[in-house]
Amino acid sequence: MSETRLYVTADLAAGLALELAPPQAHYLRSVLRLAPGAAVALFNGRDGEWLARIDRFGKNAGTLIVGEQRRPQDAPGDLWLLFAPVKRARIDFLVEKATELGVSALYPVATERTIVERVNLDRLAANAIEAAEQTERLSVPEIRPPQPLHRVLDGWSAPRRLLLCDESGTAPPIAEVLARAPAGPLAVLVGPEGGFTQTELDAFRKLSFVSPVGLGPRVLRADTAALAALAVLQALVGDWRAGRRR
Repeated sequence: MSETRLYVTADLAAGLALELAPPQAHYLRSVLRLAPGAAVALFNGRDGEWLARIDRFGKNAGTLIVGEQRRPQDAPGDLWLLFAPVKRARIDFLVEKATELGVSALYPVATERTIVERVNLDRLAANAIEAAEQTERLSVPEIRPPQPLHRVLDGWSAPRRLLLCDESGTAPPIAEVLARAPAGPLAVLVGPEGGFTQTELDAFRKLSFVSPVGLGPRVLRADTAALAALAVLQALVGDWRAGRRR
């Protein structure tokens, strides 16, 4: 698909006129230099992908007319990523790439060694939207407000297995764990740059829904570990086993 793609929150149906938000109007007119009549693909995470045409531009505004549906809405994936926030450039990169890898929900969590205290959720959401627009996703991952990790685990839904990226070197390889894991929804958990404390690791191993996994012979940075685990998971048991839908 060669058209520019935009994520919108409005409902999509043939014949609707959609008012562009000022940043979107600026992007189409001043950055991409598109003119009225140009095609734009729209998605909202509910109604599939639709082809629209630019109707007009005004000062800091614009209107699109929705045409035909290009793709029906697909079933969104059900893969969560829990991560201890890292520094700005790396957390932006992590959210962008996790979106590309098909994550459906992103959970910033505070661990004992988490240093970053403030998470800009608006910026992370903008990164996720941009990544979804560029990668032909039909949905944008949900970004949850930061919470202490213990609170998230206390309210855990038992059927979902949590893959703990364990840097201690004692966990079995992730491929082995996935090969024997029961079918069902999955989540990946990565710690901060300093890793989990031994107290945390001991507590995790007492939880029936947690499966520690190893990620090879080298110690990976937190963002690298998250993306490596997601890629292996998608390749072995996830949506990488299916072909690309056009």
